[in-house]
Amino acid sequence: MTQSVVVQVGQCGNQVGCRFWDLALREHAHVNKKGVYDEALSSFFRNVDSRIHYLKAVLVDMEEGVVNEILQGPLREVFDSTQLLTDVSGSGNNWAVGHLTYGSAYREQIVDKLRRAAEHCDCLQCFFLIHSMGGGTGSGLGTRVLSLLEEEFPDVCRIVTSIYPSAEDDVITSPYNSVLAMRELTEHADCVLPVDNQSLVDIVNKIKHMSQGGKPGSVIKRDSAIISGQGGLSGAEKPFDAMNNIVANLLLNITSSARFEGSLNMDLNEIAMNLVPFPRLHYLVPSLTPLYTLADVNVPTRRLDQMFSDAFSKDHQLIRADPKHSLYLACALMVRGNVQVSDLRRNIERLKPSLPFVSWSQEGWKTGLCSVPPVGHSHSLLALANNTCVKPTFIDLRDRFNKLYRKKAHLHHYLHVEGMEQSCFTDAMASLSSLIEEYHHLDATKGRLMPDAPRLTIAT
Repeated sequence: MTQSVVVQVGQCGNQVGCRFWDLALREHAHVNKKGVYDEALSSFFRNVDSRIHYLKAVLVDMEEGVVNEILQGPLREVFDSTQLLTDVSGSGNNWAVGHLTYGSAYREQIVDKLRRAAEHCDCLQCFFLIHSMGGGTGSGLGTRVLSLLEEEFPDVCRIVTSIYPSAEDDVITSPYNSVLAMRELTEHADCVLPVDNQSLVDIVNKIKHMSQGGKPGSVIKRDSAIISGQGGLSGAEKPFDAMNNIVANLLLNITSSARFEGSLNMDLNEIAMNLVPFPRLHYLVPSLTPLYTLADVNVPTRRLDQMFSDAFSKDHQLIRADPKHSLYLACALMVRGNVQVSDLRRNIERLKPSLPFVSWSQEGWKTGLCSVPPVGHSHSLLALANNTCVKPTFIDLRDRFNKLYRKKAHLHHYLHVEGMEQSCFTDAMASLSSLIEEYHHLDATKGRLMPDAPRLTIAT
């Protein structure tokens, strides 16, 4: 059995990570009634003795609040305190402070904790990095950790879940932080799963509407994976908890094959191998279905087929995008529950005519079947689409960056940081513009019949 290590950076990264661990522990407790340390647990947990299991996680934040809350919450006994790293002053919503100041000051400590986590793995397959793009620690130190992972473990897959700020974000400098972080993600990640806050808000509102009597029979259980209460944090439910749960559910589904048996399990390193034809174009749009707990356990086939249809609808995407009206380079379907290979094949054949794929990869599908469904569900589906529909999100981000940068607004806060130069901004913008252009070139091929087309010249 292969193992993975989760690296949580910044306030958002640690809150989402904590939700993931809470839901993962519930799943394992539901399946493993005796609580015996088995292969499934070994994928993300390490056995200290018969009573203590530590999570394979590294927690980093330059403020103490969230990590202290975790250590006082219900999950405090499963975190190894030697794998936590905090400061007190935070990064002040400044990418340069997180990336350069704290990245340099804590480099050795971070590397030491990553190495220690890796040493507890017999067959380390993947690092999962969770961070946000809008603040200073998540965007700056998070991407510094990513480059350290590439330096120290070049052969281990790096999958990053990045939370993008909405246009109404209360951090004025978030466009700077996001574009500076984007360059690092494009250069150093194997796969990036972009999630935007506005999509999470829309999904949470949709769930609330259903729970308040939107559709007859659409019952949401109080402890479902989407709206579970406390997670690893203590106290009353907070505004971001439901949003964090959705991202945690994404991680729960992508790791299910590594944690449980299945007739068609998908290794985590197979995601990049099959979905990333060009190294820079590794942004995979995630969609989840169902978005709430189904009231009945035995879901009829019609609903199973509906689940596959939903995965491609814009309402289920975790960024604001409509993949059916853009171009697919590849797509992965990760299914959980009592679903047969024949169900998968039937639905792919049914949906294929409505999904535009690049001419040179018409069969660009990767599928995985895990027999264990999420708690409270009969089955679920995570789709990961390498699709040009990410382009509008990146264009919007570039426009917001340019609004500030044209006036050189807030630039002095960054340039006062040792090692930060104005060329960092221009280089980051050039990297993002180049990425947008590559997606644009692919979009331009949509609808053309080019059976013997030469390989696209994509920058490496």
